[in-house]
Amino acid sequence: MTRYENIPEFETDLDGRGLRVGIVMSRFNQDVCEGLLSACTAELLRLNVSPDLVRIATVPGALEIPLTLQAMARSGRFDALIALGAVIRGETYHFELVSNETGSGINRVGLDTGVPIANGVLTTEDDDQALARMQEKGTDCARTAIEMAKLLKQLQ
Repeated sequence: MTRYENIPEFETDLDGRGLRVGIVMSRFNQDVCEGLLSACTAELLRLNVSPDLVRIATVPGALEIPLTLQAMARSGRFDALIALGAVIRGETYHFELVSNETGSGINRVGLDTGVPIANGVLTTEDDDQALARMQEKGTDCARTAIEMAKLLKQLQ
């Protein structure tokens, strides 16, 4: 497709056929995380990712997500990864620490390994915000993972 002054543009490709996708889900705030996972996996399947090419690892909390993503990325077994979790503000500074460190760790793993990671770790003020966002964010992560895996394949 050429839209910009006759400069070719890479096509967006959301066909997940043949892609190997790893998902890391936090079990803390489990109802929200399972809602994220349900929406994410439904969208992966809708976009032709084969269920036998998807692997799910669960971890105790959001801070454990980056290390697990790193191990999965280094394994060479995945074309894309997805991080799912929910950090909901409490009464202490812990919210900021967990949110910032988790986000930073997820980004670092992607940059260090070259494996695209869709960040679906919600950071919200309360449970209601998390519940309201989980469906859309889970779906978005599936789409982002596929799109980025396909784009990086085009760039190689």
